[in-house]
Amino acid sequence: MAFTPEKEVSTLSPSSIVSGGVSLEKGPAQEALKQKQEINKTALEEERIYRKGTASIRDLIAPSSMKVEPSFVRLGDVWVRTLFIVTYPRYVTVGWASPIINLNAQMDISMFFYPIKADVILKQLKNKVGIVESQITTDNEAGKPRDPQSETALHDIEQLRDDLTQGIEHFFQFGFYVTFFSKNVEELDRLTNTVESTFGSMLIYTKRAYFQAEQGFNSTMPLGNDELMITFNMSTSPLASSFPFTSAELTSDNGILYGINRHNNSLIIFDRFSLQNANAVIFATSGAGKSYAVKLEVLRSLMLGVEVICIDPEMEYKSLSEAVGGTYVSISLASKAKINPFDLPRPMGEIVSTEDIIRSAVITIKGLLKLMLGKITVAEDSILDRALLETYAKKDIVPGADLTTIEPPVMQDFQDILEGMEMTGDLVLRLKKYTEGTFAGLLNSPTTVRMNNNLVIFSVRDLEDELRPMAIYTIVNYIWNVVRSERKKRILVIDEAWWLMQNEDSAKFIFALVKRCRKYYLGITTITQDVNDFLTSPYGQAIVTNSSMQLLLKQSPASIDLIARVFLLTQSEKYLLLESGPGEGIFFAGQKHAAIRVVASYSEDQIVTTDPNQLLKIEAAKKKFEEKLAEEKGG
Repeated sequence: MAFTPEKEVSTLSPSSIVSGGVSLEKGPAQEALKQKQEINKTALEEERIYRKGTASIRDLIAPSSMKVEPSFVRLGDVWVRTLFIVTYPRYVTVGWASPIINLNAQMDISMFFYPIKADVILKQLKNKVGIVESQITTDNEAGKPRDPQSETALHDIEQLRDDLTQGIEHFFQFGFYVTFFSKNVEELDRLTNTVESTFGSMLIYTKRAYFQAEQGFNSTMPLGNDELMITFNMSTSPLASSFPFTSAELTSDNGILYGINRHNNSLIIFDRFSLQNANAVIFATSGAGKSYAVKLEVLRSLMLGVEVICIDPEMEYKSLSEAVGGTYVSISLASKAKINPFDLPRPMGEIVSTEDIIRSAVITIKGLLKLMLGKITVAEDSILDRALLETYAKKDIVPGADLTTIEPPVMQDFQDILEGMEMTGDLVLRLKKYTEGTFAGLLNSPTTVRMNNNLVIFSVRDLEDELRPMAIYTIVNYIWNVVRSERKKRILVIDEAWWLMQNEDSAKFIFALVKRCRKYYLGITTITQDVNDFLTSPYGQAIVTNSSMQLLLKQSPASIDLIARVFLLTQSEKYLLLESGPGEGIFFAGQKHAAIRVVASYSEDQIVTTDPNQLLKIEAAKKKFEEKLAEEKGG
């Protein structure tokens, strides 16, 4: 049967496909494929709708808006500006970027290194040498004076050619970008001016990324994209000095071991008496290891012949005293150890006015009386002043007297003088609590304590909380009198100093000691865990300012912002203090500081530990040893 073309075409149904003269009817397989495609398309659409309603990481980190200005970018409520370095001096010091890296500001820094083949640079340097030599020769022929700048440039080029040829140096193009973040334009401008002036002082010149603010911001993101492409030719040596992660070295030939530098595992060996003053402050939360660190310093300082005096509020230093044969003095209402607040210092070799010593003692005792008696009016202050002078005069302690032979008065003598004066009934009534009442055993007796040991520890644990500030004030005053009587290397440790910061007079007294102690070779260590109370006091901040050495251990979130503001900590240093373990923190010595980890040998650890669990084990082992020793003696 023959088919004509016309007939063949006319017999094709609409659902047929003509391909190469052959008609293929749509079968079941094609229908299934089409349905599958429709299902996939529907699934993709549903997935798109689902993803549109979910939050991705990009959505979480992206700002709410972005506005690009000529000199900065605004990301939501944050202003961003990028600076780039355009030129460097002939020499740059190692760690030249440290002042910017350690700046107390939020920033991102990017460094891009593009290696250049040596043969390319050598060719350029060869041409440059010809130009410079030609200039020098022309100047000589013209009779001009020599140009030191051209000669220096020639020397540098020749030196670089030699180093590149020998493989000592390699050549790079170096890009350095800094992006700052701030909360307002004013702060951004201030930061920019600070950085520009800091770099300018090192003859390093920077520029702002005008009309390239977005490219600058992108170049400092952690993506590795250099969209600015502003580079400077450098060889290996100056590039090595650009390495930003420098750490302070606090290792010296003299001093004691404070711990290990957590940046580079070097030893932190330091002599606090080599600083501008030997004062120190230690801030930490409870259990962070502050007493442990201080007792280690005390133990190691004793080996160097330094005398140490401690005020122990919780009997934490007793085992240390027993281990080194120190003097442990327990101050309480019932103890035999007494300190007379009316004691006077014995004058040293230099000429000291007796009148000045008496007046200084009167001022100090008035501060103690304000702690004892409470609020004092102006009239009562004048009465107390006159009564104190008469009390000393009663014992023949007057200007011109020989202080080496006098017998100081006691609180009862002062009360007797007050009773003989007019308008003192209320003062006498309040004072009797300390001479005849419950607290009579503390401050109304001649001094029986003797500081004739290299380690003297005063314990105030058994005192009532109400009496502690007065007792510590009296003890510190007594120590100060002894220090002024004989000049030698000493360290005074005041643990839980926030007791004295609660009252203005005692805080003022401690501040005066911290300012004056350097003249008598004394270093005062102030320890506290109540950071807020200490630093919110104007005298507390002044004590920190006058302490050349500071140790910050683990801090609580409630006090970290105040600590960061006082000590100018960076964001990373704040996190370090929040996440530190026991005995870890930041050690400041003068202008240097480093992350520290306090370490001790096994023998030292057994002496200075404050861990209750460890102390129980030590006591159990000690008891077992004593029982075994007794059995051997009995046998």
